[in-house]
Amino acid sequence: MSSATIHASAVLVGARAVLIRGPSGSGKSRLAFELVQAARGGALRFARLVGDDRVHVEAANGRLVVRPAEALAGRIEVRGIGIMKLPYEPSAVIGLVVDLGAAAQRLPEVAQQRTELDGVTLARLAVAAGAPALPAVLALLT
Repeated sequence: MSSATIHASAVLVGARAVLIRGPSGSGKSRLAFELVQAARGGALRFARLVGDDRVHVEAANGRLVVRPAEALAGRIEVRGIGIMKLPYEPSAVIGLVVDLGAAAQRLPEVAQQRTELDGVTLARLAVAAGAPALPAVLALLT
């Protein structure tokens, strides 16, 4: 199967990746960097960047695999600092999709907690525009 390039960021957290989607300026890179920093600070056991800004996704054997765009591998934009180099994973299986700037309900229905990408059903977290994403993502992951 061919891989599609999407405007998103991804971080491997433990054994599964978090795919972070949202409109431009919604905080995708910030959340990716915060997850990596959360592992450095001990809030997560392991987190490593897969890709920032653009990633390739591909369904394979009932799983969705994410890889960094080659030109951006190991690079992440940190607002106020610029482009930073970080260690990165060349690929990971996605376990959670975080949609930033989404229509988020305080108590979401079960159907809103799942999404389908390329025929693969995944856990989903919708985060309203302007709401801090990290606490909810950490709550789901830990």
